[in-house]
Parts: sequence; C-alpha cells; structure tokens
Amino acid sequence: QVQLVESGGGLVQPGGSLRLSCVASGSIFSINAMGWYRQPPGKERELVAAFNSGGTTLYTDSVKGRFTISRDNAKNTMYLQMNSLKPDDTAVYYCNANVAIIPTDPPRSYWGQGTQVSVSS
Repeated sequence: QVQLVESGGGLVQPGGSLRLSCVASGSIFSINAMGWYRQPPGKERELVAAFNSGGTTLYTDSVKGRFTISRDNAKNTMYLQMNSLKPDDTAVYYCNANVAIIPTDPPRSYWGQGTQVSVSS
C-alpha cells in the first residue's frame, strides 16, 4: 500500500509564505507524475502545480510567479513553496502521485488526506 502525507499548512496573513511537504511511503517501485491540488470552500478541486511524467513543471495561471514546486526523489518527497499568499489561496491542499508498486503494473493515482491553508488578516 502507498501513503501520501501532507504537512505545512496553517493560517497566514496576506503576503505571507508557507511551505507544504508531501511524503510518499509504502510499497513504491517508482513515482512518475506528482502534483499539488487544492479545493477552496464550496468549489471543485483544481490543479495548482505538478510534475508531469516527463519531469516538466506545470502551474495554474493564478499561482505562477508566486508558488514553486520541487521534489526530492531520494526521499520520495515533494514540496510547494507558496509566497505572496492571497485570501483566494485559502483551500485544502492535496498531494497526488502516480505510483507503480511493481514494474509490470501501470501507475495508480494516490491522494493524501489534505492540509488546510488559510490566508486571512
């Protein structure tokens, strides 16, 4: 089984910064795509930033220039550095990863439990 655990959320004032972490553990052969999603109150879950299977980074327009996604493959860990936070960034942030448990099986999508980010004065 595979577990994704997010951490680093919290309450921050507008203009502040937070760094989210996502650690993947369990029976992992390989991880290709990984990404951060968020679900604002009363809205659908949306992509924030991600690495696709080729390693290219993707960002939704509203966070470009403010958020930076990174990963440490040796630690199966992904980060999201969030700067210049705005009230509209308030949401539950989820980690997602496509993980292969054994070499012959296709990757499956896994989700973390989410971490709350609240931006308010």
